[in-house]
Amino acid sequence: MIPILSSDPEAPFPPIEQALEYPLGLLAAGGDLSPSRLLNAYHHGIFPWYSDDEPILWWSPAPRCVLFPVQVHVSRRLKRRYNQGRFTLSADRAFEQVIRACAEPRPTQPGTWITTDMVDAYLRLHELGTAHSVEAWQDGELAGGIYGLSLGRVFFGESMFSKQTDASKIALVALCQHLQQRSFTLLDCQVGNPHLSSMGTKNISREDFKHYLEGTTGADHWSSDLSIPERW
Repeated sequence: MIPILSSDPEAPFPPIEQALEYPLGLLAAGGDLSPSRLLNAYHHGIFPWYSDDEPILWWSPAPRCVLFPVQVHVSRRLKRRYNQGRFTLSADRAFEQVIRACAEPRPTQPGTWITTDMVDAYLRLHELGTAHSVEAWQDGELAGGIYGLSLGRVFFGESMFSKQTDASKIALVALCQHLQQRSFTLLDCQVGNPHLSSMGTKNISREDFKHYLEGTTGADHWSSDLSIPERW
C-alpha cells in the first residue's frame, strides 16, 4: 500500500526514501495539481505521472537520471545540422504550444501521460513564472521544444518533442547552454532512456540527488532572454 494524500494542498509528502522499488519510485497517490502542491513536490524531488484512468500518482525514482548542463553531449552531426542555420531558438515564446505538442500521442504510444489536467496545471505554473519552455523554430513553424520547471539553480525537465529531425535535441542543448550561463547546477531528467543517454545524462543516487535539491531554494536563476552562440 502507498500513502493517500489528503485534500490539503499544504500537507507534506511522505519522505522520498519510502518510494517503492517496484514500480520504481512510486511514492503516493491522490491529492491535486494545485500550484502549491506541485511546487512542494518538486522541491522534494517528487513529480506527478499518471494516466486519465488513474488517480494522481506521485513518483521519486532512484537512481535519478540527471544531466549536468556543462556535460551535455553535442555530436558532430548535431553541430553540423545546427550550424546550417535551419533553426531559430527562443525561450518562453510558445509554452502552451510546446506542452500541447508534448501531450500528443507518439507513434509507439497510443496514449499520453500529459493529461488535460496536467496541461492546465503547468499552464498555471507558467503564468506564475515557474514553468518554462525552449522552442526550436524552422521557417516560422514550431519544430521542437522542451518544457519544465525552474526552481533556484535546478531545472526539472518534463517532456520534449520533435516535428523535424533533431529539433528536440537542439532545444535541449540550447537549454543546457542557457542553464550554464545562468549558473544552474542540474537538469533533472527523472528517468533515463537511450535518447537521453546519447545527450550525456547520468544516473545518480537518491542521496546525491537530495544534495542538489538544496539548490531549489532561494532566488530563481531563470531568464527568458535566451542567449546562445550563432555556431557551435
